[in-house]
Amino acid sequence: MMHGLHKFLLCHFLTCLGGNALGSEIIHGKIVPDNLMLYMASVQNNEGHICGGFLISEDFVVTAAHCDKNKPTSVVLGTHNLKKVDNDTMRFGVKRCKHPNYETHTNENDIMLLKLSRKVQLNNRVKPIQLPRTDSKIKDKAKCHVAGWGLTKTGGKIVDVLQMVEVPVVNPEVCKREWKKIRVNLPDNVICAGGYDTNKGFCQGDSGGPLMNGRTAVGVVSFNMRKNCDYPNVPNIYTDISKYLPWIKGILERKNC
Repeated sequence: MMHGLHKFLLCHFLTCLGGNALGSEIIHGKIVPDNLMLYMASVQNNEGHICGGFLISEDFVVTAAHCDKNKPTSVVLGTHNLKKVDNDTMRFGVKRCKHPNYETHTNENDIMLLKLSRKVQLNNRVKPIQLPRTDSKIKDKAKCHVAGWGLTKTGGKIVDVLQMVEVPVVNPEVCKREWKKIRVNLPDNVICAGGYDTNKGFCQGDSGGPLMNGRTAVGVVSFNMRKNCDYPNVPNIYTDISKYLPWIKGILERKNC
């Protein structure tokens, strides 16, 4: 009898814990364990978190070019909880290297590198993520992940603890068709994933974060449908990193914009 009671109480505890842990973060996602996604960066200005980003070397973080409008001044690395930041060791000043052909109105070439004010110490809290090969192509319906500290719902609040969600890749032609229905022509060099045919995706504040296919960052969070995160609607849009590798590698070699 006691054994059965213990099993009941354990199941009840785990159910309650799951309810609190999984919630509706990012959009219908879950909390990222502390030992995963050690490349995630919070891009900030003097008012706090504005965008996501991800570490690709000791010197550079990738984010979205449209985050430049909020004038980022620093990035935070080495923590999933933005209430637990040691400014001396986790905060880095940045120099902004926005793609020279970024178009504000269309979000074409929506990618930016941030050069850190000092090299980050790579350890068990901070590690870079690998980039794709030039010839990489993601299969339709491939299961990818996106992570960030963005809103948990349309018009919601930024979260303190990093969240992630699984999102399926959407066929490019289907993606273009769905966006054309709302009279939007998509820019070139994008990946579509989540937000369509699923209730999962990103929201404002997740911009600049990575779309991850396994252990590789394949996309940069760019935009959704008029800041509407009540999915499903139309596919979420990411900048396709594989199309920008020569530009990225040039900056990494020069260690400057």
